[in-house]
Amino acid sequence: MKKLNKNKWKSSRSILLLLTLSLCLVSCLNWIMEKPSFVLRAITLRPSSLTEVNLLLGLDVQNPNRFDLTLKSLEYVVFLNNEEIGKGRLEKEVLVPSSSTTQVQAVVVAKFKDLGGSLKMIISGHDLPYKIEGKASVKTAFGSREFPFSKDGRVDVENL
Repeated sequence: MKKLNKNKWKSSRSILLLLTLSLCLVSCLNWIMEKPSFVLRAITLRPSSLTEVNLLLGLDVQNPNRFDLTLKSLEYVVFLNNEEIGKGRLEKEVLVPSSSTTQVQAVVVAKFKDLGGSLKMIISGHDLPYKIEGKASVKTAFGSREFPFSKDGRVDVENL
């Protein structure tokens, strides 16, 4: 009986040690994993109806880590000329190999009425300031984490 209790205690202690070690590894994920970056490479306009247009965003996801990342989801809000024009969510998982860049296509459905002054700038051929904000959910062999991101710049309207 005494030996059985001793084995149970050893087993419980081993499980507790493994649990503690697992928690430590997940909490150290901030030290191990560098934040992936997102670069807007292209915006393509595709009218979908008389009232809406699809903006196809070509994003480069850069993984600076020495291990693969899986982009589980991507939520984003797009601003043109400092006006919110739409939101989107990418639900498809995308593998981003270690120390590399992977291209991702993200769609934003915008209503022509929301484009307002941006549409005037597009028609007149002026460069258009943009901003994309959101969060990316990333999974690794060490655990999962969410990263907020924000990217701004100017869209060359002549290349749309």
